[in-house]
Amino acid sequence: MHVVSLIAAFLLALFLMSSTALAQNHGGTLRVYHRDSPASMSIYEETTISTLMPIMGMFNNLVIFDPQKPQNRLDNIVPDLAEAWKWNDSGRELTFTLRHNIKWHDGNPFTANDVKCSWDLLTGKVKEKLRLNAREAWWANLREVSADNETQVTFHLKRPQPSFLALLASGLSPVYPCHVSPAMMRQHPIGTGPFRFVEFKPNQSIKLVRNPDYWKPDKPYLDAIEYTIIPSRSTAMLAFMAGNFDLTFPYEITVAMLKDSSQPDPAGYLRNHADETICQGERARSTGWKSPDS
Repeated sequence: MHVVSLIAAFLLALFLMSSTALAQNHGGTLRVYHRDSPASMSIYEETTISTLMPIMGMFNNLVIFDPQKPQNRLDNIVPDLAEAWKWNDSGRELTFTLRHNIKWHDGNPFTANDVKCSWDLLTGKVKEKLRLNAREAWWANLREVSADNETQVTFHLKRPQPSFLALLASGLSPVYPCHVSPAMMRQHPIGTGPFRFVEFKPNQSIKLVRNPDYWKPDKPYLDAIEYTIIPSRSTAMLAFMAGNFDLTFPYEITVAMLKDSSQPDPAGYLRNHADETICQGERARSTGWKSPDS
């Protein structure tokens, strides 16, 4: 979960941060290469970054790890759909006060019942079932969720679990809409987040567009995000070096390759050395090997 939470923090930082260190200009489309074609668009039913990365920007959690902090910790959890929370004296009840006037992408209002429906779905308490419940074990200690009123919800635990809040802050724990079926969420997800779903073409692309009614004022800055699915890392790196994409990832392109991209034929160099560099990177991570030049 630690790795997933770091990914979540990175994505939120990319899409939502308002630090003065970042450019604040509105507009533009972020072009990203994506390494895999997801099985579906449902975060609840998938297990990897292939779904999490493009789809997380469509949703909100009750709480999240602060994307402006370098490490995910319990004391770095901040409000999202919930504006406040508290434990009862026994440590078995966690109550959230929810924000007002938030709407789903289809215009329906967000309420405490959506939170209850989400975790009833995750714990198998409703008629409609997930095709795959990827993180069912996370909620083994959850007895039930009650919607106390439209803006308050309580998680009732079987026994105290201080780490429970961290599970809710993970990027894999968004709130789903009560009025949209699990089957529809696999194909055309509806969220409350900064971006709306446009289309998913398997093995080709995933496209999101700015949510003009997002409840966080003046966000997001981007007009759209387009993910092009390129399973071949060599091909993806060549496209990035050619300027076809705006974002790459750690270990995808090495410092040495960036330096050599200044050669007369950088694409030729990359074609000849990409596979070798990938193998060296994998070996370095698994054995602790370092290049003599590093």
